[in-house]
Amino acid sequence: MKRRLVALLAVMAMGTSLLAGCAAAPATTAAPAVEEAAAEEAAPAEEEAPADEAAAEEEAAPAEDAAAEEASADVLPGGGSNIMYVITPSVSNPAFKAEVDNAVARAEELGYETKAVSHDDDPTKQTELFDAAIADKAAAIICDNAGADATIEAVKKARDAGIPTFLIDREITEDGVAIAQIIADNNQGAAAIAEVWVEAMGEKGKYVELLGKDSDTNAHVRTEAFHSVIDQYPDFEMLEQQTANWEQTEAYEKMDALIQAHPDIEGVICGNDTMLAGACAALKDHGMTVPAIGVDGSDDAVALIKAGEATGTALQQFAVIARTAVEEADMYLKEGTTGQDERQLIPCIAITAENADNLSGFVYTE
Repeated sequence: MKRRLVALLAVMAMGTSLLAGCAAAPATTAAPAVEEAAAEEAAPAEEEAPADEAAAEEEAAPAEDAAAEEASADVLPGGGSNIMYVITPSVSNPAFKAEVDNAVARAEELGYETKAVSHDDDPTKQTELFDAAIADKAAAIICDNAGADATIEAVKKARDAGIPTFLIDREITEDGVAIAQIIADNNQGAAAIAEVWVEAMGEKGKYVELLGKDSDTNAHVRTEAFHSVIDQYPDFEMLEQQTANWEQTEAYEKMDALIQAHPDIEGVICGNDTMLAGACAALKDHGMTVPAIGVDGSDDAVALIKAGEATGTALQQFAVIARTAVEEADMYLKEGTTGQDERQLIPCIAITAENADNLSGFVYTE
């Protein structure tokens, strides 16, 4: 009897276990089902992502096209002819003649007709020359201008006619009007030759200064650069400054008067080589030879340096500047860009007796 009861109890226990196992089984198979459902819900979201990206790209494309069209609209096409105008101060100054010769030569090499004219540092005449360029439907204008402020309206007028202007040697006081303003680094060059002069003077002495035309930004930049060097030495005394307006005859007259007023002059600094030539001629007529410097790098200055009548000059690379402007004008007319910033500086080279033989016609060779 006991054996039957034990067997019965064993059978009942096994049944209970089986029932428990059957109840638990669905719980272990539910997880895959949930994962599949989640995957099905995620799949549309993943499919939607590329669609959203494509929509964003489609929205961005018109904006990029609009920007490109706007940039293209800002490009000046030229007046319609194949004439490149070259407008400079008087070519009686060798520096400006070098600009004209090199700009004209490079433009003709590139297939342009050229018209070279001079404004003689007269803003009114310069405006008339810009009007002539506009009437001739010039392709582009290369200009060494007649005043940092006075030139702005003329350049704007050309711009309104679709004609791009490329300024050389002298800047204007407004950005975004000319396509390029390519100038010598007057600050660097004047400071470099001032250091040569300071050494020649023995870091002391009485001197006078001849300044360029007041309306020309370069006149101010050069004198400031001179003094950034000279004024560091306490044993220098500037006796007087006079403006000679870049002119040789005026420089001779001013220097002659300065010598008479200050017979103890021991040195001279000049804003350009034309004034340097006038000053050295006056010094020579008074039987004087003192350290004297200029800025430009003219053949006349080189001759004075070789003769021992001048100490040095800072070469402004007029030939390089002029040819660069023409090449950028050509590139702009063909591609709508120069690939350069508007304001560009071309470095100067200090010229002394040691390297004067390397310079001729504003072209320096090593």
